[in-house]
Amino acid sequence: MKKILTVFIIIVISHFAKFSVHAGSDGTLEIRTTSKEQNTEVKDCFETVNRGIFAFNQGLDKIFFKPIAKGYRYLPKPIRSGSGNALNNLSNVVTIPNNILQGQFKEAAINSLRFTINTTLGIAGIFDVASYYGLKKLDKEDYGQTLGSWGVKEGCYFVLPVLGPTTVRDTLGSLANFGGGDAWYNVTVANNTKYFENSDYYYSRLTAGVDFRAKNLEAFDSLENNSMDLYASVRSLYLQDRKRKILNSDETTETMNDDDWEEIDAQ
Repeated sequence: MKKILTVFIIIVISHFAKFSVHAGSDGTLEIRTTSKEQNTEVKDCFETVNRGIFAFNQGLDKIFFKPIAKGYRYLPKPIRSGSGNALNNLSNVVTIPNNILQGQFKEAAINSLRFTINTTLGIAGIFDVASYYGLKKLDKEDYGQTLGSWGVKEGCYFVLPVLGPTTVRDTLGSLANFGGGDAWYNVTVANNTKYFENSDYYYSRLTAGVDFRAKNLEAFDSLENNSMDLYASVRSLYLQDRKRKILNSDETTETMNDDDWEEIDAQ
């Protein structure tokens, strides 16, 4: 029962990493879209139900996740930056196979080198040593993006209790992580090893959710304060961001740099 509860909590808090928003220097939300994206509309097949679930998720965020994220912000900056670096390094175990599946062989090679250098010289990725060698951090890739690059349509948009916004395609992509597509999950949960415990995977997911939520406190507050219809705004941002990532475009919804603690601390 304890293990089931732990898994539930991890899944709950990690839903924030599904999409990101960018707050400008004036605290307003910046959104840019291309005409190509605006011509494609994803059906909100269950809008009435989705809005009810969305309201539930927002309440859960206010009483649970947001306070935790605020507490995380009190940690010393080096600890937060080191945690972010380590989590980004770990994400390469999913990004690299998706680079290959999408035919991005150069990016796969760069991410493989980054992962090797940062895991060793960077002490499990705490320090981004690879960047000092000119290997800059690239965009993350996942199986939902790969399906999109293969031409698979989004399907209906819907909101899951606790898990948040998604589409049929992105949900199928997420399931690939638990079917052998996530090496970190494989060595911690799927297979018994003497080097890692099941809890290592869950703690990393929990930390990733908290880290993301803490870095985007102002951006989410700005979105909530400036949206006439918060549900519609979140739906639009999520779908735009997913399209941006599939197209590898910089012209859509801007995302906050995961390492941009200077911008956050200055606000």
